[in-house]
Amino acid sequence: MSKVATRFAPSPTGPLHIGGIRTALFNWLYSKNKNGSFFLRIEDTDKERSKDEYKKQIIKSLKWIGVEHDGDEYIQSKKLDDHIKVANELLKNGYAYKCYCSKDEIEEQKLRAKQKKIPYIYDRKWRDKKEEEAPKDIKPVIRFKSKIDGTSILKDLVQGDVEIDNNTIEDFIILRNDGSPTYNLSASVDDHIMKMTHIIRGDDHKINTFKQIQIYQSMGWELPSFAHIPLIHTLDGKKLSKRDKASTLDDYSQIGIMPDALRNYLLRLGWSYKDKEIFNLDESIKYFNLEGIGKSPSKLDMSRILSMNEHYIKNIDENDLFDQLTEYCKLYKSEIEADKKDKIKKSLTFLKNKAKTLEDIFNNGQYIMADEVNFNQDDIKLIDDKAKKVISDFNSQFASVDKLSKETLEPIVNGLIKSNDTNFKGVGQPLRVALTGSKFGPGIYDIIISLGKEEVTKRLTNKKLV
Repeated sequence: MSKVATRFAPSPTGPLHIGGIRTALFNWLYSKNKNGSFFLRIEDTDKERSKDEYKKQIIKSLKWIGVEHDGDEYIQSKKLDDHIKVANELLKNGYAYKCYCSKDEIEEQKLRAKQKKIPYIYDRKWRDKKEEEAPKDIKPVIRFKSKIDGTSILKDLVQGDVEIDNNTIEDFIILRNDGSPTYNLSASVDDHIMKMTHIIRGDDHKINTFKQIQIYQSMGWELPSFAHIPLIHTLDGKKLSKRDKASTLDDYSQIGIMPDALRNYLLRLGWSYKDKEIFNLDESIKYFNLEGIGKSPSKLDMSRILSMNEHYIKNIDENDLFDQLTEYCKLYKSEIEADKKDKIKKSLTFLKNKAKTLEDIFNNGQYIMADEVNFNQDDIKLIDDKAKKVISDFNSQFASVDKLSKETLEPIVNGLIKSNDTNFKGVGQPLRVALTGSKFGPGIYDIIISLGKEEVTKRLTNKKLV
């Protein structure tokens, strides 16, 4: 048997959709599991809508999530002569024919089908007519001569046997009247040229697969195996589209979802292996198989993505987490200043507490990154005379502390609780507002230690608090 070869074939007509990412991931994992090759084909034949910026975004998105293709990208538009050559061969061998129906005729057929509430299928008017009958003023399209009788069975590696009546597949166009090839012809020829062994794609392509199989058979080519993955739906059961919020990788990257977490989530979206939830990259490759793909659509659940991301934030190496946070801030927020980096890195242990995204860590660490305290207007109202006394008393005693630690700070806080006849909140809250601008945030000891002695003193004597 040939070495396994799979491909992902997006059109560069818009940003890569999350469903496309999962399809690419499944193809890549299947190839890697079988020690095969994974290729990227850019289907750029729609010249008006195809843009180089989208091609770059597709490649960048795949790389971000850890999916890298073998060899150079295969550019479909450079292979059009091969597609046209096959169309002419099918025509010559009686597997295709010229159709001279005008646009008006086709529109009329479609209208009649709509009125009868049946799917439109071209009526095969020119299938058996002779060339002499052709009108001189119409440029023909070339249609494939689909099978009319019997049934066809697709042995799908995910869906099982799928049977269809051949007469439901129309004589589809393979060359338009301007001489350009259509999707089903181009995809079939490219898959043959690329020696694809497995075509793994969304189950909205099933009817295309039946058409493409007939092209393969007519050309006498060896058929690849087909696997159709159920589509991704929204939580309310609708097909996920590019217009949906959080449908592209950029949407996830911007809120600070990490690539490993999203890849793990997409792997488990419609695929399972025993009761295992967390897969590192090596495990994903080792365990991936087509048998684990379910037959029903999967629902994209943002709360599950956030939960998966939180798991990765808690469990990855803090050096790696810091690198990802630094890159995230550089791309979407403001770059962490050089003199603040060490403080942030040392504070990650508590800054990541309860954080579901890199954005949460960024927000938790704002009090360290900011040069000046940005006070929440409601929270600064909590700094009444009693609170001001707590801050002043703390600052006086803090001056004599040499080494900052919970052990050196706790006696001061406990003393203030006693002398001010209050509780821990009565001391901790004014200090937190004074140091971070908000009553919410990390524990007070963590805040003080992370800022350092000089910065704490500077903030506690802020004129806005006096």
